[in-house]
Amino acid sequence: MEVLHEEMPFDLDFHPSSPLVVTSLITGELCLFRYGPESQPERLFSVKAHKESCRAVRFVDSGKVILSGSADCSVLASDVETGKAIARLEDAHENGINRVVCLTETTVATGDDEGCIKVWDTRERSCCNTFHVHEDYISDMTYVADSNQILATSGDGTLSVNNLRRNKVKSQSEFSEDELLSLVLMKNGKKVVCGTPSGALLLYSWGYFKDCSDRFLGHTQSVDTMLKLDEETLISGASDGVIRLVGILPNRIIQPLAEHSEYPIEALAFSNDKRYLGSLSHDKMLKLWDLQELLNGPQAVNGDEPAESGIDDSDDDNDDDGMDVDMAPTSSKGSSKKVGKGQGSSRPASDFFADL
Repeated sequence: MEVLHEEMPFDLDFHPSSPLVVTSLITGELCLFRYGPESQPERLFSVKAHKESCRAVRFVDSGKVILSGSADCSVLASDVETGKAIARLEDAHENGINRVVCLTETTVATGDDEGCIKVWDTRERSCCNTFHVHEDYISDMTYVADSNQILATSGDGTLSVNNLRRNKVKSQSEFSEDELLSLVLMKNGKKVVCGTPSGALLLYSWGYFKDCSDRFLGHTQSVDTMLKLDEETLISGASDGVIRLVGILPNRIIQPLAEHSEYPIEALAFSNDKRYLGSLSHDKMLKLWDLQELLNGPQAVNGDEPAESGIDDSDDDNDDDGMDVDMAPTSSKGSSKKVGKGQGSSRPASDFFADL
């Protein structure tokens, strides 16, 4: 199943219980689709949500609300039934927002172009945590519920561990020669895997974040987005347009799953029941793949050869599942900025979703 957008989409998210998928566009629009196994996705609405590019979108409040972040520094809550704006925070950040992730039923996190992470309490309508650890755009974030921490990657080439309970940066890696573009937590929390522009996957052991413990050179081009399939395998989306199934420790490209297009893959997401894998690319296309068909049928994609790990690293060496080592954040130098960065604002962002 596929849908062609008029402009390039940046992000997508599936509804937590209904067959709905939302996309956010470079024009600031939000598009909502209903999908089914026997028909092409049906567009339910397309609304102009932001003045500038809408880079991140998530369903919140059990799927009743669509939350979106933009290069214009605003965060918008839209009604899932009508697409109409419920509430808007004009100056959520001083710089353009690049990522939005859901933490719990009542908290979300946003990351911007200058490395600032904010955590919002939707009940109190306020910012409850702020982390100024990175020097370049926040490329990805994931929530570790067991320890109440946010892992974040940045264009400055570092990985950070941010403790919500203590409101402090727990750890930060040394500067990598590559930007860090994406991350997933694997091996029951023992390994953090990060994608880079060179195609290398950097593996960090939990509690030892200063430097990566392994470098896997299986991809030939930039790994822009990743999804955890299970504790042993992930699905990667690369700039060559190929979606791959990747094994972690042992590190190997298990098989290419599909070729979205010849253009970079912008985002990947699972449907709530994991029946479908959604992908977005610079070809302006949203594609919904039957996940079991992809996993059961080896795909022939040119240029894929098995690759071995760059460093010999066993699964359990130097790992301590309970270890949470404190390290002082290190200074890092970022190089590249996200294209389409929003203009800064000096106005405070004290209230979450100021009344319209």
